[in-house]
Amino acid sequence: MSKKYSEMTKEELLAEQKELKARYDEFKAKNLKLDMSRGKPGAEQLDLSMAVNSVDEYTIDGIDARNYGVLDGIPSCKKMFADLLDVNPENIIVGPSSSLNLMFDYVSQCFTHGAGDKPWCKLDSVKFLCPVPGYDRHFTICEHFGIEMINVPMNDDGPDMDLIEELVEDESVKGMFCVPKYSNPQGITFSDEVVERIAALNPAAKDFRIIWDNAYCVHDLTDDGDRLANIFDLLPRYNNEDMVIEVCSTSKITFPGAGISAIAASDNNISAIKKRLSAQTISYAKMNQLRHVKFFGDADGIRMHMKKHAAILKPKFDVVIKHLDEELGGRGIASWVNPKGGYFISLDVMNGCAKRTGELCSEAGVTLTSVGATYPYGIDENDKNIRIAPSFPPVDELDIAAQLLCICVRLACVEKLLG
Repeated sequence: MSKKYSEMTKEELLAEQKELKARYDEFKAKNLKLDMSRGKPGAEQLDLSMAVNSVDEYTIDGIDARNYGVLDGIPSCKKMFADLLDVNPENIIVGPSSSLNLMFDYVSQCFTHGAGDKPWCKLDSVKFLCPVPGYDRHFTICEHFGIEMINVPMNDDGPDMDLIEELVEDESVKGMFCVPKYSNPQGITFSDEVVERIAALNPAAKDFRIIWDNAYCVHDLTDDGDRLANIFDLLPRYNNEDMVIEVCSTSKITFPGAGISAIAASDNNISAIKKRLSAQTISYAKMNQLRHVKFFGDADGIRMHMKKHAAILKPKFDVVIKHLDEELGGRGIASWVNPKGGYFISLDVMNGCAKRTGELCSEAGVTLTSVGATYPYGIDENDKNIRIAPSFPPVDELDIAAQLLCICVRLACVEKLLG
């Protein structure tokens, strides 16, 4: 049983520091160059989808996919996404390669033309709620548009709903970004109660919009993956059909930068988005939509494909969790969630130790996500959160990187306590 660092004497901490420093120097001498900074699919995952490129057909649903037209996507592709998200095909628009584009463009639309009310660009203040720790790309969109971000702490079952219900009483609060299944970075799936309370929100702003970034809707690591309630089933109960804009993509299913994305929304929102799209584009890449439909067949084909991804990813997550358990467990200096899916492991260390951990890792050749990136404006006031991305490195490299990370956490915490 490991002894808690807070219970150690100064002499014990100095002895611990000496032992850890020796281990650290051994790793440093190896001149490592390991990267756990971004949630990129590994080469083995990308290999799974190479057959997408072998499709040489060009007609589908009676449409010549090589030509102009069909603004909202070919019908069979709309149906595939509709079945995946459990909505009606008429409430789907198939987009470009990235759901990030869809989110950016929708926020831009709200700024220039509003969301059923005054354009946001004409308001004195626009604020968004940001569950933290969260996804840095969401924060970047907000910063680009000058949206003030308000931190909302994440609980074990999703964001702090008591705080959200209080904050939406402010009419300048116009929206919220969230990743409801296997949240980035914690891997938390919103509980049924949290989804219901979100659907039942009564914001002062009638044009309040939630960007429901369902990036990991089929990214289970185990056969008993988490289940997320369908918020579109709940919204009509509270006359909130227009409040949620859901997005997803195949970026981590087939190829980042060469996949397809989709947006799911109410009839009113789909109509407003299509009106904007008619000025923005003639159509997205229908040949790419065709290739994906031919490759997967349907939504069940996607789900089966993701089991192959899980077989590759699960051992990577397991090796990180193993080292966290063995090196950090019981010492009272760190906590983490063992997620059933998604792309990240969120590690909380002792307050004031995350940046130092990152520095130690960097000096020894391991690149982590920039400490603070999981908070708006890059500011983690407690300096405690580290996002671990296990997907890209091979397992043998990940094994080394995870060991070194744990040593760096322990060293940083000992330094802090000896302060």
